[in-house]
Amino acid sequence: MSSLLENIEYARQSNAWPFQEAEKLIKRLEKCGNEKDYVLFETGYGPSGLPHIGTFGEVARTTMVRNAYELLTGQKTKLICFSDDMDGFRKVPDNLPNQKMLGDYLGLPLTKVPDPFGTHESFAHHNNSRLINFLDGFGFDYEFISATDAYKNGSMDETLIKMLHAYDNIMNVILPTLGEERRKTYSPFLPICPRTGQVLQVPIIDRNLEKGTVTYIDRDIKEETEVPVTGGSCKMQWKADWAMRWVGLGVDYEMAGKDLSESVKLSSAITRILRNTPPEGLSYELFLDENGSKISKSKGNGISMEEWLKYGTQESLSLYMYQSPRKAKKLYFDVIPKTVDEYLNHLSKYPSLEGKQKYASPIWHIHGDNPLIEDVPVTFALLLNLVSASNAENKETLWGFISEYSDGATPDQFPVLDQLAGYALVYYNNFIKPNKNYRVPNEDESKALRALRKEIDAIPEDSDAGEFQRVVFSVGKEQHYDNLREWFAALYEILLGQKEGPRMGSFIALYGKTKFIDLINRTLERS
Repeated sequence: MSSLLENIEYARQSNAWPFQEAEKLIKRLEKCGNEKDYVLFETGYGPSGLPHIGTFGEVARTTMVRNAYELLTGQKTKLICFSDDMDGFRKVPDNLPNQKMLGDYLGLPLTKVPDPFGTHESFAHHNNSRLINFLDGFGFDYEFISATDAYKNGSMDETLIKMLHAYDNIMNVILPTLGEERRKTYSPFLPICPRTGQVLQVPIIDRNLEKGTVTYIDRDIKEETEVPVTGGSCKMQWKADWAMRWVGLGVDYEMAGKDLSESVKLSSAITRILRNTPPEGLSYELFLDENGSKISKSKGNGISMEEWLKYGTQESLSLYMYQSPRKAKKLYFDVIPKTVDEYLNHLSKYPSLEGKQKYASPIWHIHGDNPLIEDVPVTFALLLNLVSASNAENKETLWGFISEYSDGATPDQFPVLDQLAGYALVYYNNFIKPNKNYRVPNEDESKALRALRKEIDAIPEDSDAGEFQRVVFSVGKEQHYDNLREWFAALYEILLGQKEGPRMGSFIALYGKTKFIDLINRTLERS
């Protein structure tokens, strides 16, 4: 059994990206120090729309870096999930009910906008609750902070006063990045109008450093209005708000999407103006929908967290987030079965891994040292094709096939496989069945199917998947398929009604020799 020091060295040698990020954080803290008795990781959430899968991804990935850092250093850490729920409600997302009602509350802080679903005291509270429930369901260790609470309870007051004193320097950083018209109205401080409660984007005409106040002109009543910058009477503009958070909370690590790269630079510059060191962080690529467009909370394109979990396991979603965070990836329903099977493949290999290979495996980053190991005998892709061929409508039917294929296997023995059986039924009915298109075999293909039927019938019922696969290959060659991919493609389209399919030998072994022959007979009768 390896010692802790050996494991740390193996982890460093693994080149897994969470350990690379942890090493960057170690160097940052060696350089700038840390007055806290813990190292602080943060993720941010903008509750102007419903939580989406990218939000989960940021928490999952940050947790992976946090776990890597703890292994390398043994130091105490904390993760904060910060909701920017005092932000002004700027537009009504397309995917919400009660659109007309919501339109009456534009400009108000999100915690003052009524919940269109009628379940919480505000729209922000509704979205925060959904995020918290989901993250709790995954067992994340984090502390949730509401921006509204942080502004109003005074925990940001000291930093806000610092920012008031640094007002001119902050303006000098931001103004060059803005268009001419925006420069005329820009201020890092957004007053909360005492009269309307709206978050105002107005020029600041005066500042009082002794009193800690800013003054603006209320356009509707054409009067000067003075408000304190503390106590929730002002909200910071986005990039300044991010820097305020980093300084006020003492954030050591926060990753962000590549679309926020410019914001990271500006927020980092403001952090330095306040004589602090910006956090370390990863710039990750964005998720795209099936058309290659960025997924958006307001558009509701892509896949939601809840939708993924209708069709795939929590662990598969975590694996998707682990894989290649610096590469843009399409995120639509077709990726779920593939990712589920990739997770099962990694899981099956994990017990045999040693040294740096163990820490290079996504299984360690998803589960740590104690994953639930289950050698699942049937892939998710194979289950989907079993549902298709058998017309199964419940898990019991599927388990009838599985138990014959795998020596009396039961759901109690294979709880993960039992989960997958349920997912397969739902996924098949929603995505595969509506798109099935059985092709009628031509004369040569009918001849090849009859030859396959004869050869399959000639081998024992209890032949293994390898033997069935050998026969399918042999028949394809005998039937003059120079490219055997064309032979398998024909089998998928003719027998299963789809463009792609499973390893045919495994499918026959699972479905059963007799039933497979019946499938060929039914197909030939239709031709």
